[in-house]
Amino acid sequence: MSKIKFEPAPDLAILAKDIVDKLGWDHIDLSRVRFVRSRGSKSRALARIWGLSRVFQVAFDWEPSYVIEVISERFDKLPREEKEKTIIHELLHIPKSFSGALVSHRHFGKWKVTSRQVRKYWEIYRRQM
Repeated sequence: MSKIKFEPAPDLAILAKDIVDKLGWDHIDLSRVRFVRSRGSKSRALARIWGLSRVFQVAFDWEPSYVIEVISERFDKLPREEKEKTIIHELLHIPKSFSGALVSHRHFGKWKVTSRQVRKYWEIYRRQM
């Protein structure tokens, strides 16, 4: 059984800061978002986001926080625009309340994080370049 290895991904923190700044997403406190690259995952995902659940926030007196993980074997091969879209997708999972919770793909029968949203925000982002 292979172990998944994690390493910090400062290049993604830089990209996310650029995205957040250009899109005006002031609700995202990047000082409480970390970016990691994983190697050895069997996941078919390109990336995923992890939120610090409320029970851990209360039990340890921690502030809401997030980790965005990219699966190196898949993500690193992508062209730049697809990497940008992937990070935008993951950032869209962070609710405006920045509570540690996650916005799902489907909420009460309505899609919340969609490819249409990602494309719309990516086009706005690219126009700011």
